[in-house]
Amino acid sequence: MIGGGPLGCELAQAFARLGCEVIIANREPYFLPGEERDAAEILADALRRDGIEVRLNTEVKSVTQRNSEKRVRLVNDNQEATVAVDEILVGVGRVPNVERLNLEAAGVDYDHEHGVRVNDYLQTSNRRIYAAGDVALERKYTHMADATARIVIQNALFWGRKKLSSLTIPWCTYTDPEIAHVGLYVKECWERGFPFKTFTVPMSDVDRAVLDGEDEGFVKIHVHEGTDTILGATIVARHAGK
Repeated sequence: MIGGGPLGCELAQAFARLGCEVIIANREPYFLPGEERDAAEILADALRRDGIEVRLNTEVKSVTQRNSEKRVRLVNDNQEATVAVDEILVGVGRVPNVERLNLEAAGVDYDHEHGVRVNDYLQTSNRRIYAAGDVALERKYTHMADATARIVIQNALFWGRKKLSSLTIPWCTYTDPEIAHVGLYVKECWERGFPFKTFTVPMSDVDRAVLDGEDEGFVKIHVHEGTDTILGATIVARHAGK
């Protein structure tokens, strides 16, 4: 598995539990670069317990094939190694497919990395054209695509004024344990200048989790200081997505 993002981790763990020998090669020094670091570390430990060979700070330099054998050349801290594998899965992210849409003719601004540019109402630079889903959004999740499609329908067809910034949509990485998140991360709270306090409860302090034998993980909530307004929350647990 090339890549240590949500998709890479989900597939690696799934194949490992189906009986495959799995190697994850991730060029970052940690998994899930967008998540809270303590959450990602818990997942990394879980992957290792499942027998997955974890190679961080590792780049894939080349792939060759000889007969039915695939050979992957890996480099870590200038140390080179070659591993022979049956199959190679790639989970290093996606880019929007805007190549053949002829957006220039419609006056729609875009770039090949981030896709179609939209404002808070999901209008493109051509105000008669709207965009929703992965082609225009940073967060490429099914629920985000669904919610933004609803905004586009209201704004484009029914004179609505719904805003992307008004959405609060949770997402989840479906590993074991799962990592679920909603709202802002610590870094985003700092960047926006919010005074906040963080409250963390380990699952080992939750009676139900202890009785179920699922006491790995935690619940972390960021609260606007002086209020009861929740800015963001992360749950790491077997059933965090529920």
